[in-house]
Amino acid sequence: MHPMDDIPIRPLKFDPAATDPVWSKSSPEFAMFINALGVDVPHFERFLVRVMRAYRDDIDDPKLLQDVQAIIGQESHHAFNFTKWTQRLSQRYPRINEINAACGDVFAKFALRDKKFQIGFVAGYETFTFLGGLIILQRYRELMDNADPVLRALWVWHQVEEVEHGAVAFDFYRTFYAKHEWYRKWMVVLAFSHILTETFKAYAPMVRGEGLYQKPRKALKAWRFFCGFGFDLAKSALPVLKRNYHPRRHPICNDEQNPIAMAWREHYRRGGNVLELNDQIMGLLQRT
Repeated sequence: MHPMDDIPIRPLKFDPAATDPVWSKSSPEFAMFINALGVDVPHFERFLVRVMRAYRDDIDDPKLLQDVQAIIGQESHHAFNFTKWTQRLSQRYPRINEINAACGDVFAKFALRDKKFQIGFVAGYETFTFLGGLIILQRYRELMDNADPVLRALWVWHQVEEVEHGAVAFDFYRTFYAKHEWYRKWMVVLAFSHILTETFKAYAPMVRGEGLYQKPRKALKAWRFFCGFGFDLAKSALPVLKRNYHPRRHPICNDEQNPIAMAWREHYRRGGNVLELNDQIMGLLQRT
């Protein structure tokens, strides 16, 4: 079974209020990077929901319409939880309030753009949430093996679902603009630039706020991680620019699903606790 064959809506609500923002001891740099990316993410997710609701009535394919309904549900719950986490981050890093407001202004302007831009940008941005999900799950031990159970649970859930609906925005774009392949590729490049720029804006005050500039080696390590993860995202997107590309056929997404993702889905299906993934639960998931 392909990971994109099923897109269930899981109405989860996490409580990260007491969590240290640098929540991964395995990779503090990853914690800051994904925190910084997470400031922009809920604004995009609400934008995606608005765009797909606005144009879903023009879809003739019943399977795609079902998938669109599912991604709307998943992304709505993502946005709710990440907005709460941004509020927590703003307590530690005051500049996040300003950066968060600016992200909202950007997507408010995007909402005034034409239909083609809106649908294209959604497809371009979802390229990287999908690829990021795959990369993070593949590098779980390196990035999150020793981490806060609530934030680890939040990001595992998010990445599993981003992979599940990784083809929906792509297929949504093709429904309207299948012949405009060049524009889709341009939107991939534009979305990558947007994501890296917005993540940089939030990452810089986090590096400063953690006092890393007083420890040059740690500051260098933090920025090396930022550049390295950005490079990995860009490299993973190269197949996206090829002719006849489809997310289901991406080299790192196939029928051999990530074992943690498969075990997490089964754990959720059986009613297991997915709001806090402590070391014991993760140990069981990794042995499943």
